[in-house]
Amino acid sequence: MTPDELLPQIRASGDVPRHVAVIMDGNGRWARQRGLPRHLGHREGMKSVRDTIEGAVDVGVEILTLYAFSTENWARPPQEVSALMGLLQLYARKERAELRKQGVEVHILGELERLDDRTRSAVEGIAEATRGGDALRLNLMISYGGREELVRAARELALRVAAGELDADEVDEEAVEGALFTAGLPDPDLLIRTSGERRLSNFLLWQLAYAEWHISPVLWPDFRREDLYAAILDFQRRERRFGRVPSP
Repeated sequence: MTPDELLPQIRASGDVPRHVAVIMDGNGRWARQRGLPRHLGHREGMKSVRDTIEGAVDVGVEILTLYAFSTENWARPPQEVSALMGLLQLYARKERAELRKQGVEVHILGELERLDDRTRSAVEGIAEATRGGDALRLNLMISYGGREELVRAARELALRVAAGELDADEVDEEAVEGALFTAGLPDPDLLIRTSGERRLSNFLLWQLAYAEWHISPVLWPDFRREDLYAAILDFQRRERRFGRVPSP
């Protein structure tokens, strides 16, 4: 079905997920199937990022979190890492004006100190250029890993306890959440993973505790807003109980 056919169904079917997280998987396979270098799969995936953002704005999603570059990705061949950094720079230059026009506010979350100067400057620039956008908050998770985030949070809380700023008995869920990259944000309601894989891949390990999962068979470079809308319709059919049972 087309996006124009799916959108009325979503609006008639209930609440739209407030926060959608996406593991964008399949760029390499997409390129390999076509006999192309992997970096061209990553480049083609930029079109999917654009279409997904526009679809999220149109359907009324408030927060979209994209897994753009993981801490594990640093272990890939140097030429691929270099190509990915170049694509991040290209995306930041090409998309900032359009994102600002659409009211998208970009936030870059992750271990940014590991980025080279040019890439860090580019991604910080797109965040600054889009500040104040009120249609959608876009989180780009770059140099991010869920385990690393939890270790970082634990270390921060331990230092606060050692300094006498926090009592050990006060280290609760709220304290941990406040030490995460996503502090102050609601947890994702819906996780989408493309390419048919069924793994979290070290993504938002704390935040996805109660998210609904939608596994799309579509490789990321082929993912379009109709695939986003299909995932949202799937979400709307779920009964979310958060570990509880419905009242009799």
